[in-house]
Amino acid sequence: MARARRGGDPYPWATSRDEDLLQTRLCDLGVSWRGSWIEDCVVQLSRRLERRGLRFRPHVWLSNEWFSPKGVPGVAVPFYLAHPRLMRLERTQMLEVEGGTRDECLRILKHECGHAIQHAHRLHLRKRWRALFGSSSTPYPEVYRPNPASRKHVQHLRLYYAQSHPDEDFAETFAVWLGPRHHWRKRYAGWPALQKLEYVDELMGEIMGRPAPVRSRKHVDALATLPQTLAEHYAERRRRSSPESPNIYDRDLRKLFPDRSPDAERASAFLRRNRGEIRRLVSRWTGEYQFTLEQVLGDMLARCRALDLRATGDDDHLRMEFAVLLAVKTTHYHYSRRNWFAL
Repeated sequence: MARARRGGDPYPWATSRDEDLLQTRLCDLGVSWRGSWIEDCVVQLSRRLERRGLRFRPHVWLSNEWFSPKGVPGVAVPFYLAHPRLMRLERTQMLEVEGGTRDECLRILKHECGHAIQHAHRLHLRKRWRALFGSSSTPYPEVYRPNPASRKHVQHLRLYYAQSHPDEDFAETFAVWLGPRHHWRKRYAGWPALQKLEYVDELMGEIMGRPAPVRSRKHVDALATLPQTLAEHYAERRRRSSPESPNIYDRDLRKLFPDRSPDAERASAFLRRNRGEIRRLVSRWTGEYQFTLEQVLGDMLARCRALDLRATGDDDHLRMEFAVLLAVKTTHYHYSRRNWFAL
């Protein structure tokens, strides 16, 4: 445990400027999830498992992102959640903090716990599991095309994550199952997904008193073993998260901004002035990550500048019209290019 410096914070980088903090290696951050607000979320998860009669408790460690490794009944939590200064940097670099509220952190923990209990009890080897969810050995796709109208999958994390892979389908179903039975039975009444929830209910009843056959306490990619600097870490994440090349937006942008009057405000200036509000609005509509929205929005803004488009008319109407266009173009990006989600 690091000793507290004068001022109460034990970490010398806590008061650093972003450009200096980015030169710090992940392994040198020295943060722990214990004693932080993350520990409260882990305790809440344990209480939910206890209420469900399960003996299983996943072990937790800090790493560079959320994941539960194959064959390891534990959960890696991203390092940035362990300190408010790192959360601020995460928001600066990626525009939002995934899991940055207690509600969202617990929501993701429940999902990752589904993976961990699957690994602990090798649930994916069961014939009934495979019949309902599919083969766990199916390669993870680079892109998936969710059907928002599908009733075959529960909806827990955003972007219809259960539809991306059989393992994610199970983890999402488990996370929903952890809630009160009367809630999910009412919510999914008449859905084919209810059959999966009822199977998980039966399955957990079967294993609740049994010790897990897989008991590894391995910490895969533990924070203390990662030599990258924060700058390298975020550069790699941005590389994975960005569109490979801009789409063709010109036709739609010309329809939205048809006035070529030189006295009118440039459309690029209008978008710069409103980009944060538009990005947050579309994120609320779609559940999309703000970083991806920002990449597509930036490409569209650049095309507005190159075409010298002008914004005329009511600001509220233009913001709403552009937000709809951004939502459509971002969806097209996901359907036509590499998916960047950390599956």
